[in-house]
Amino acid sequence: MSIEANKALVERYYHELVSEQRIDLVEELIAEDAADETLVGPGGSGTREDFRDHLRGLWANVQDVKATVEDLVAEGDRVIAFWRIEGVHVGPVFGVPATGRSFTGHSISTLTIRDGKVVRYNVLPDRLGIIRQLAAVPV
Repeated sequence: MSIEANKALVERYYHELVSEQRIDLVEELIAEDAADETLVGPGGSGTREDFRDHLRGLWANVQDVKATVEDLVAEGDRVIAFWRIEGVHVGPVFGVPATGRSFTGHSISTLTIRDGKVVRYNVLPDRLGIIRQLAAVPV
């Protein structure tokens, strides 16, 4: 696949799968043997079900979640996504119990693509920035 096709796949991942909560797209966008490294650790092996679990957990704890890709950098089979998440905190996030507060967070994700599907996913969120908003911790 081309770099542009890989970028388009990542755009769909965040817009359609995460924001629109289209769990039906997991088979189309995620390889059967894909690893969600947020759950299995770097280099770990996984399955599509790990992605479903990650998404369901996000949707259960962040109401009205919206993921917006701000920039993409790609080379070969990898795409780096700089993205923003917005939503309402209705369940535990990074150890903070539900507050009902709206928040915005920024993350950088690495997605590896094979044959038009995500095979590895890792995310580095701004945990401290999000926790400060949720727990009302002064900067």
